[in-house]
Amino acid sequence: MANFESLSQSVIAGKESQVKEQTQALIDAGTDPLEIINQGLIAGMNVVGARFKNGEMFVPEVLMSAKSMSSGIELVKPLIADSDMPNKGTVIIGTVKGDLHDIGKNLVAMMLESGGFKVINLGIDISPEKFVEGAKEYNTDIIAMSALLTTTMLHMKDTIELVKEEGLKVKCIIGGAPISQDFADEIGADGFAPDAASATDLCGKLMA
Repeated sequence: MANFESLSQSVIAGKESQVKEQTQALIDAGTDPLEIINQGLIAGMNVVGARFKNGEMFVPEVLMSAKSMSSGIELVKPLIADSDMPNKGTVIIGTVKGDLHDIGKNLVAMMLESGGFKVINLGIDISPEKFVEGAKEYNTDIIAMSALLTTTMLHMKDTIELVKEEGLKVKCIIGGAPISQDFADEIGADGFAPDAASATDLCGKLMA
C-alpha cells in the first residue's frame, strides 16, 4: 500500500522504479497531487539533505535520491497548474568561465529544485555576460556560481560587478572547493555555501 511515508523512504533509498510505482498508485487513489509532492517526494528529499549535511549520505546516493524524486514529480506535474507548483524563487546556476566542473553544481541544482525553487541550469564555462543575460531572460532572483579552480574563481567577481553595472536586483551566491566566506565577502557576494544542502538553506534565507 503506497502512502506518503513509504514514498519518502523510497526517495531516501534512491529507488527510482519504486518511487514511480508508489507515486502512480497515490495518483490512481485520487490523492491530492500537491500533497504527493510536498509530503511524499520533497519530504524524503529533505531527509536526504539533512543526512548529506551531517555526512551520513554521500554524493552518489544523493544524486540517486534526487533522480528518484524528479521522476516522481514528472508524473505528478501534469496534474498541477504551474501557478500551484511550489516556487520559492528562480535561481540560475552555472560553473564560471574557463571551468568545466559540474557534478557539485548539478547536485546544488537538484537540491534547490527539491527545496521548491525553479532552477535554470546554464551549464559549464559560463561568462559573466551569459549569467547576466540569463538573469534578465528568466527574471531571476538569485545567481548561483560554482568554481573548482583557483584560476577561475576570479570570474565570480567579474560577474558580480557586471550585475551591479547593469543595475539588476539579483542576489549572487558562490560555492566550490576553493571558495570561502572571506572570498565571498571580498568580492561582494551575497552569500557562500560550502555544500548543496547549505546552498538550499542560503537561498531560502535570501528569499525570506
